[in-house]
Amino acid sequence: MTISNQNDLEALREIGAAVARVLKAMAEAIEPGMTTKELDDLGRRLLEADGAQPAPELCYGFPGATCISVNEEVAHGVPGDRAIQPGDLVNIDVSAEKHGYFADTGGSFPVPPVTPDIMQLCRDGRRALWQGIHEVRTGRRLNRIGARIQSFADKKGYSLIRNLASHGVGRSLHEEPAVIPTWRDRQDSRVITEGMVFTIEPFLSTGASWAEDSGDGWTLVTAPQYRSVQYEHTLVATKRGPIILTEAA
Repeated sequence: MTISNQNDLEALREIGAAVARVLKAMAEAIEPGMTTKELDDLGRRLLEADGAQPAPELCYGFPGATCISVNEEVAHGVPGDRAIQPGDLVNIDVSAEKHGYFADTGGSFPVPPVTPDIMQLCRDGRRALWQGIHEVRTGRRLNRIGARIQSFADKKGYSLIRNLASHGVGRSLHEEPAVIPTWRDRQDSRVITEGMVFTIEPFLSTGASWAEDSGDGWTLVTAPQYRSVQYEHTLVATKRGPIILTEAA
């Protein structure tokens, strides 16, 4: 989507704030013994109370309101009977629609006790996201985002999951610009235009570079010895830099 007027921006701000609030509330509610379905039920109630519809369910028939992935599950985890345990690493991805506009956000949250290496991974995952955000400006090539994220990952000794990418969003959950790599892609010549709406969501890993289908048709996993984190914002590109739509108040 490309914003064409102030009404577009305000509507995107509204749904962006809604998914940010839900992500924050779900993260704060995580506790050992809670099932991922119970956590998802909370997200659904909060979205519906805000007048929003869960986007994965709306757009793809996903069996849940939010995607909740634990440990070796990298993305698109289906909420169910899995009980969250001490020491787990829980990723929550919240996307929703309101008044015909969509926003998408996510984050990874360690459950105490947290080991130093997982704490560092989460810290660096957030830093990787911001490396990409700092490259957003009208007129720049889209591939500068992935190049900067990969430079950061290489320096810190991490890999990036290369079959999960950022994407356009706004009037649907996934739209143009499609498949925005969060790794270096010298062949991508696309340019960021004024008002372009898209996500940035690097998947930073301790060694995995590909996520495989778990067999349920939704959940993507890596080898158990690896841990991966994802942090995501929806933003609007301008001449002065990005407007981030999904920051929690």
